[in-house]
Amino acid sequence: MNDVAAIINSTLLLIGQSATYCAKKNILKEIFETLIETYLKDKVGISDLFLNQYLSEQLRTNLISLHDNRDMVYAGTGNKDIILKDTTVRSDKIYWLDRNHNNLHEDAFFDVMDEFVRYLNETCFTGITHYEFHYALYEKGCFYKRHLDRFRNDDSRLFSMITYLNPEWKTGDGGELNIYHDDGNTQKISPNAGKSVFFKSDELEHEVLETMMPRMSITGWLRK
Repeated sequence: MNDVAAIINSTLLLIGQSATYCAKKNILKEIFETLIETYLKDKVGISDLFLNQYLSEQLRTNLISLHDNRDMVYAGTGNKDIILKDTTVRSDKIYWLDRNHNNLHEDAFFDVMDEFVRYLNETCFTGITHYEFHYALYEKGCFYKRHLDRFRNDDSRLFSMITYLNPEWKTGDGGELNIYHDDGNTQKISPNAGKSVFFKSDELEHEVLETMMPRMSITGWLRK
């Protein structure tokens, strides 16, 4: 009987794990569909719940620790062949994410991105082969002037993606992502924790408005 009970318990555990896995997959699918549907509507995909609260908080803690340890550096403009650092254009600090860091929460973020890229390629035939992401910190008074994300000498960036790590962001805190649409209208997006924004890197000029509070995100590009 003990052997039978052990088999039953093991089977129930596997069923429970399978159900949990399926539930997570379904949640991710809903999030991904929200990003795609909103993108198809006006060229800007938005999901308010791309990251759960726990992962968002842990990534925010990572970023703060990196800043405290002075590991973050002022960002430049241009690609690896042409890098210009001009704080009158861009004044944020960055640190690149990498699986080689063996950081539990960075890896969890990459796992979500792997699922999203797989879903995009299977459903939208986007041809994405890899990605790159960095932490970004805009301290009080920082900004990033109007720009386009694709370089003139490098067309490998297909989509831009920003995921925010700012709990309790309020109107008046500034730091909105301001997107310039082709029809002349602008769209301001607040950087609330867990929210992700997704758009083509060569289509929409955008800027980060001056922030009144420290503004944290993970920013990156899906590449071909």
